[in-house]
Amino acid sequence: MRHGAKSVTNFELLPEPPQTRASSNPWPTYARIKRTDYGHQEVMAYTQKDPREYCISTKRFVIEDGVLKGLDTVQVEWENVGGQWKMEEVKGSEKFYPADLVLLALGFLGPEKALIEQLGVKQDARTNIATPQGQFATNVPGVFAAGDCRRGQS
Repeated sequence: MRHGAKSVTNFELLPEPPQTRASSNPWPTYARIKRTDYGHQEVMAYTQKDPREYCISTKRFVIEDGVLKGLDTVQVEWENVGGQWKMEEVKGSEKFYPADLVLLALGFLGPEKALIEQLGVKQDARTNIATPQGQFATNVPGVFAAGDCRRGQS
């Protein structure tokens, strides 16, 4: 919003977390509860709407003549089957989100090796995306790294 965005939408593949701890999430395990950080608060102050969309999966980036137009998405449902969580797409829930810029924040599993190799992005000794100290530009012009893929999981 500070850079003039008309809107901001934050996709989350997982369901919306509860406001309080579930009985299956006891202390001292990390509390899986809904948290709102300052970025969400800023968007809500500007738009009067929570920017987060839960249970949504991006199916493809829509690009025309080399220009990003938006994202094709689908809603998903989660079901616990024998102790394993299974995700299913909701038929008929496809939706197009127009977009001029998409930032990927995937976290925790490390950078996607195939994408890094395809882009020719250099990695450091810990397999994070290499950038100069205190900067975000990679060795590939126009490709930037931030968050876990740059500094490692936190």
